[in-house]
Amino acid sequence: MFTALSCATSAYPTHTLSASKAVVSSSRVSASAFHPKEQPFVPEVEKAVDSLYLEFRAVDNLVANNTARVLKAFQNARLGSHHFGGSTGYGHEEAGGREALDQAFAEIFGAESAIVRAQFFSGTHAITCALFAFLRPGDELLAVAGAPYDTLEEVIGIRDSNGLGSLKDFGIGYREVPLAEDGGLDWDALNIALKSHTKCALIQRSCGYSWRRSLSVDEIGRAIEIIKLQNPNCLVMVDNCYGEFVERIEPPMVGADLIAGSLIKNPGGTIAPCGGYVAGRKKWVEAAAARLSAPGLGVDCGSTPGDIMRTFFQGLFLSPQMVGEAIKGSFLIAEVMAARGYKVQPLCRVPRHDTVQAVQLGSREKLLAFCEAVQRSSPVSSFTKPIAGATPGYASEVIFADGTFIDGSTSELSCDGPLREPFSVFCQGGTHWTQWGLVLGEVLKNL
Repeated sequence: MFTALSCATSAYPTHTLSASKAVVSSSRVSASAFHPKEQPFVPEVEKAVDSLYLEFRAVDNLVANNTARVLKAFQNARLGSHHFGGSTGYGHEEAGGREALDQAFAEIFGAESAIVRAQFFSGTHAITCALFAFLRPGDELLAVAGAPYDTLEEVIGIRDSNGLGSLKDFGIGYREVPLAEDGGLDWDALNIALKSHTKCALIQRSCGYSWRRSLSVDEIGRAIEIIKLQNPNCLVMVDNCYGEFVERIEPPMVGADLIAGSLIKNPGGTIAPCGGYVAGRKKWVEAAAARLSAPGLGVDCGSTPGDIMRTFFQGLFLSPQMVGEAIKGSFLIAEVMAARGYKVQPLCRVPRHDTVQAVQLGSREKLLAFCEAVQRSSPVSSFTKPIAGATPGYASEVIFADGTFIDGSTSELSCDGPLREPFSVFCQGGTHWTQWGLVLGEVLKNL
């Protein structure tokens, strides 16, 4: 006996496709396997998904544009399978993969040069190399977007590094321009902020652990113009973490001298197992490379095993798509949590400038419950319970829910937050927006 099947109604608006000609033997496969009685999403999530058609479609267009840019760069670099060979030891017998990766990365980000290496431990490490490339004793660093991310506090010397080599230890001064009341850049204050000895202006693109708007590339470009008008010799460093591929342009295209970030965030495409990058003007990329290794060694050294080199290329190619899914997830989180009465940043349905979605939960208990629900819904270590505690680089207790395949990967679905007022959770990543749809169902049951 044969049974005709038709496609079930999707939770996401699409054209209905008829499958009336498709037949499956009922003696071998139950029709209920293809027609689950329950929708995969709880009603609140399903309603939010149905309302976000236009936003999701706009994200698809963004993904297509950024994928085209990546594809063109790979073709211009004449990428071949021999580039995946990797190297050992000093890396001098490298088969050209390192050079091709740097070339493609620089083109994609509109930079003169780039260094993409497994030897960068984290985004913080890459940013630190960039800052030390610019700054010398007696110089000043100016943070123009309020306080920087927690892990940079000991790098700069805002928190005591115990003499381990912060910028402050080397006699480098620091000031910051507080944010405006609306959470954006304070343009009036920035117009008069630069001094003659201000050597570097640091712009943090993403919100970090601050309750503020993330910056658009256009805003970054405007800030760079203001900085250069006051002090043409001031160099601009952009912390690009969480911002890669969220827009069609990147900070070097609007005048940033250097950008830096992590490969276990956006540009690793969820599969790069480690590493980071610095990109921008050739002179300063080489200076950052000298900080990573040593003066005189340059960018033409450092081994990378072949299995990792391939994931760098493949992850970079996948990045626009993975970032698109993370953006869709952020729209969904904002829509669902705002409907429950929680404050969200960014607001519902406004353009995104990074992959982070913050939700102000208001209490320690709710922050813990949210992260525990995310961990239970993860593919890895779902049986564990995240515990808040001290983490290297952070001043406050922090809780992380990251049941990810790559340890600490925030391009995969994860969330975290500091245990301090106003008890906000910061959500990021996701290989597909439907994963956030499923996670939110578990979250809503526990808040």
